[in-house]
Amino acid sequence: MAARFPSRASIDPRVEALRVPPHSIDAEQAVLGGLMLDPYALEKILDLLSYTDFYRRDHQLIFKAISELSEKSKPYDAVTLGDWFEAHALADQVGGTPYLVELAQTTPSAANIRAYAEIVRDKSVLRSLIEVGTQIAEDGFAPGARETPDLLAEAEQRVFRIADQNRSGRKDMVSLKDAMKEAFEILQTRYESAGTVTGLPTGFHDFDEMTAGLQPSDLIVLAARPAMGKTTLALNMAEYAALKSKKAVVIFSMEMSASQLAFRLISSIGRINAGRLKTGQLEDEDWSRVTMAMKMLSESKIFIDDEPALSPAKLLSKARRLKREHDLGLVVVDYLQLMQVPGNSENRA
Repeated sequence: MAARFPSRASIDPRVEALRVPPHSIDAEQAVLGGLMLDPYALEKILDLLSYTDFYRRDHQLIFKAISELSEKSKPYDAVTLGDWFEAHALADQVGGTPYLVELAQTTPSAANIRAYAEIVRDKSVLRSLIEVGTQIAEDGFAPGARETPDLLAEAEQRVFRIADQNRSGRKDMVSLKDAMKEAFEILQTRYESAGTVTGLPTGFHDFDEMTAGLQPSDLIVLAARPAMGKTTLALNMAEYAALKSKKAVVIFSMEMSASQLAFRLISSIGRINAGRLKTGQLEDEDWSRVTMAMKMLSESKIFIDDEPALSPAKLLSKARRLKREHDLGLVVVDYLQLMQVPGNSENRA
């Protein structure tokens, strides 16, 4: 049977050599030259670039040296940089002072350094995507002992990591004026809601009044001794939030199965004795309540994941996927100590 994919040995080396990773030498030179011309230019791009974003090794070393000299409040023009590289026996690796002088002389100004830095950053992201894509392909061809779901989660995490780094690199400081504008818009929305609960309601009125509901990005930990009702409280909050707000809620349960949680929710909404649900000894009036509760829950957007020993990376991957497909409003984890961190003998989730 003929191979479906050509082996690397069968690919023309001349074609392979043409596949140069994305980069822009001109943009890299413009950034470095601009930094040597303007001592304040580094402040404009330091949130955007690191030395690893540069394609050429000599450019990486130059940017790294500029950053180090800046941290020590020392100048970093062509002459001082040349001395620094001579002192560290690295001059031959960057072309010495002549190349540094050339960088400064061929750059007209540092006025557009942010735009040049964005080009360098974009090329770096593309190279990262290529690298991750290659790693994913290699894992697909040689998965080893890893199962397919683990490979998928790992691949997704690699791509998301690039996206997160790209977002964090592009996020700049905001002035208090801009922050005030955003705060006013939020305040106006809250005022127009004509209520004290501006986040997801939990059904516990005193709690909702104290917190104004579960707010976006809130991290809430329910802590108590064993068998004190932590899971029940979390389920009650999740059920009310889903039914009231119509948003999606996901429950990651690493102790109880999905069917066990379903029975708890039926008992809560239908006001049915949990013991009778366990034994099946239901009374006549219980059946109508069971039907009503199951209908409400079936129409809600409550999702349950009962995979045991879930890793933080896999949990994040599943939550992100649900966020893309539905309007995810709440994530419940039951419970943190049962999460498994790969490579850790202890569960320090």
